[in-house]
Order: sequence, then C-alpha cells, then structure tokens
Amino acid sequence: MIGFSSFNKTPETRLAAQVCIDKIRTLPEQHASGFSSPLRTMLDIANRLERDPGTARHSWVIRADKQSQAEHCHTRISAWPLRLSAAARASEKPLLYLIRSATSAELCALSNETANRGILCNDIETLPSRWPKGAHPWVPLWLVANPQCIPFDPASGAEAHAIALAAMQSLYVEGNDGFYYLALHDEPNDHLAPIDNISASQALKGMYKCSGIETDVGAPRVRLLGAGLALQSVVSAAQMLRDHWGVASELWSCPSYTRLAREADKARRWNRLHPEMPRRSSHLLDCLGTGGSPVVAVTGYAQHVADQIGGHITSRFVALGADSTRAASPAVDKHWIVVLALQALAQDGVIAQTCVEQAMNRYRLQ
Repeated sequence: MIGFSSFNKTPETRLAAQVCIDKIRTLPEQHASGFSSPLRTMLDIANRLERDPGTARHSWVIRADKQSQAEHCHTRISAWPLRLSAAARASEKPLLYLIRSATSAELCALSNETANRGILCNDIETLPSRWPKGAHPWVPLWLVANPQCIPFDPASGAEAHAIALAAMQSLYVEGNDGFYYLALHDEPNDHLAPIDNISASQALKGMYKCSGIETDVGAPRVRLLGAGLALQSVVSAAQMLRDHWGVASELWSCPSYTRLAREADKARRWNRLHPEMPRRSSHLLDCLGTGGSPVVAVTGYAQHVADQIGGHITSRFVALGADSTRAASPAVDKHWIVVLALQALAQDGVIAQTCVEQAMNRYRLQ
C-alpha cells in the first residue's frame, strides 16, 4: 500500500514562493487596481506563473476545469501525481488549483487530493444554477466548519490579487498549515474604487470600508456589509436609500465573514479565560466598534454565512442571504436590503414604521 505523506516545507519552498510572489506583484494595472473580475485576475495569475520559465518550475498550477486551460502551458489536471512523486513530496511548491466544483463532496475530495494545501479557486458561480452562487447548500457549511480552510469571496480583482499574495506568503514563506479557498465570479467591478495597501491588508482580515454615501447632515445612517458579487446589490441599495429615503450609508466589503467570526470567537474565548488580563479585540470590532448605527450584512450564500458575525455586534444587526426571501432568483435583491435597513432604523426609533410599509409597497415585496 502506498503512503500518501504530506508535502515537506523546505528552504526551497520559501524561495519558490518568493519567486511567485514577485511575479504576481507585476500584474497589469487593471488587475491590481480592481477593474478586472476575480476570475480573470486569478486566471491571469495562473497563466503568468505557467508561461514564464522562471516561475513555471517554481509552482504547481492545476486546471481541473477545461474552460480555464490555456495555450502554451503545461497543464496538470490533478494533484495526485504530485502526492505520488517522492521528489514533489520532498520539497513543496506553491499550488494553485483552478476548479469548478458545486458540492462539498467534490471539495472534500479535492482538499484530500492536495493534502489540504494550496489555493483552491472555484468558478462554479459563473454557470447558470438554481443554487446560490452555483453551490449546493452544504458547500458553505463545509467551508465554515473546516478548520483547515480559510474561505474568501472576493468582490473585485484587486481583492483576489491581494488574497493570492497573502496566501503565498502565509502558506509557503511563513509555512502555516491549511489552504485558501476563493469563490470567483466574472462580473465587472466598476462599482468599486481601487483599493490601497491598507485596505488590501484589511481585506485579508475579512473586511474593509470601501466607501460611504452621504446625504443631509443629521440624516439616519446604516452600515451595509457585502461579500463577493452581492456587494453590487449592496451598492445599489445604498444609492436607493439615499435617493428614496434620505438615509446615509457606510459601505463595507467583507471578503470573509468566516475569518471575521473566527478571529472574534478566538478573542472572546481568550478574554473569558483571562479576565485579569487586558481585553483582546478583533478586526470586526475594530471596524464596527460597539453600538452605533444598524448593521446589515449581505452574502450571496445562505443567510447563516453572514449570521456568523452577528453575535459580536452590539448594535442592531440584520443578516441577509440568497435564501432569506421568496424571490425566484438565487441572487440577493437590492430592494430587500433597502427594506431591512429601514426596518432596523425603525426598530431603533430613528424613523417611523410607516417608512417600512411604504417601501414594501413601493418595491412590490408584499
């Protein structure tokens, strides 16, 4: 019986990772500035790593999806040959796996195939499906529950670019365990401004403030959080809140609700076990603080993905997912975001309840 040992991290692994990081940092401006989709950005990274002789021998690029295969590239279609190769196991290299998997069973098999290592890039969202984000309902449950997995849902090419760099650094330079998972859509990102280095570093922690939509001084205010493609609906909802109801908004991109929740859970546990020590904070609380205006967190997955952070937010909190309404489409409806934001303000006594009823009638949601 053949033993499938894990890959060994060596000084050559760190050298290979640094070569790949230097190559990824030279992406064209349209990727780094955010005007390319996450899918196009990751495909460009894969193509550049494979086509450059200097990085091709320092990386493992696997394309299980035929649609992502490129010309002039030596295409691997599985990671199993690497697991079976004594030479490959002796010194790990950065692994980028382009997949199209709709079920948790497929993802579980792929993570076993790669020894729970690498960057798994899933573009299942680009195909027509009756499921939210093209994935069966238990996929987000598997992602959330898997301690080896660090899941991300980038909204823009700039976010995907920053996550890829951080994954290379964490997994192969610093030698941390686990693997990164990216859900990739292929929609334009002209609704987002380019992100700077500070925002990129905050995106890796799970969230960053991308913009604000102001109105009159003293107007009601909400904080709207969105992940991945759902952030487009959040931006549209913020504009409707301003134009139709005179409500100002803070807009936050949340590439990983799971990472936010895990860090906040860890800080809460440490504080509970060390009551005599200074309290630890988390990136979630550093961003949203305690109290303040209502928070509406939106995800293209089921509602429970965004609900993960609710227990750590002290202001009024509402989560919205693709399963939260009776809409026929699996996408998140911007009108429901508006109504839930108004409802949260009404429950706080900031606006009249009649505004919620008027919004329900105006958007024909009854």
